[in-house]
Amino acid sequence: MIFLKIFVDMLTAHTIKTIQSLDKKKYRQKYNLFLVEGNKIIKELPNSDYKIENLYSTDPENITFKTVNIEKILPTDLKKISFLQHPKDSVAVCKIPESTILNDVKIQLILDGIQDPGNLGTIIRLADWFGIEQIICSNDTVDVYNPKVIQATMGSFLRVNVFYTDLEEYLKEYQYPIFGTDMNGENIYETEFPEKFSLVFGNEGNGLRPSTEDLISTMITIPRFGRSQSTESLNVSMSAGIILGEIFSKK
Repeated sequence: MIFLKIFVDMLTAHTIKTIQSLDKKKYRQKYNLFLVEGNKIIKELPNSDYKIENLYSTDPENITFKTVNIEKILPTDLKKISFLQHPKDSVAVCKIPESTILNDVKIQLILDGIQDPGNLGTIIRLADWFGIEQIICSNDTVDVYNPKVIQATMGSFLRVNVFYTDLEEYLKEYQYPIFGTDMNGENIYETEFPEKFSLVFGNEGNGLRPSTEDLISTMITIPRFGRSQSTESLNVSMSAGIILGEIFSKK
């Protein structure tokens, strides 16, 4: 049965304030909620592990969900609760599920202190593209439920498990090869990758922290082909795309 309010709801000041607060990690943790914006991604939610708590839309006739109460709101209210410069048609307030780790994955990415939401979102999207099911993140990596991360994933967060943990402890227990990225590493085009391994990317400015580096099996790099050889480094999400493309070209 579909529940659809045909009248327009005026959002209360309390509701607006609560939703606006989800821009900050401490409030996402407090309420155990995060925001998904736009019909395209929202329509994928029922086929995922995410539960919609509230759904607000300026055009609810374009969304048909079972057992979800869709509240029609004014464009002015949508603008108040949206984190986008140009708000889309709908906003879903979703419950953050319990965090779990997948133990039987062949290839996984590990992120050591990634801070930029756009980078994390793009890396999640890349993982989804290449069929990588899991990304392990250090506890200080930007929150996957940051609104900018969610938008940058373009819905891929629904299909990639992101788990936060103490990286040093995790890597000490990891039983398979660990590849790290470094400017002075082994040429990726000459590297043989095993069937099961982890690939670690470091912080945008500082790279891998020493405690992580100590636990890496093999360092790899993308060689520079430019004549001047003066380019300092590649963006971390760009590097991830190039390296994953090379790895999967050999599969």
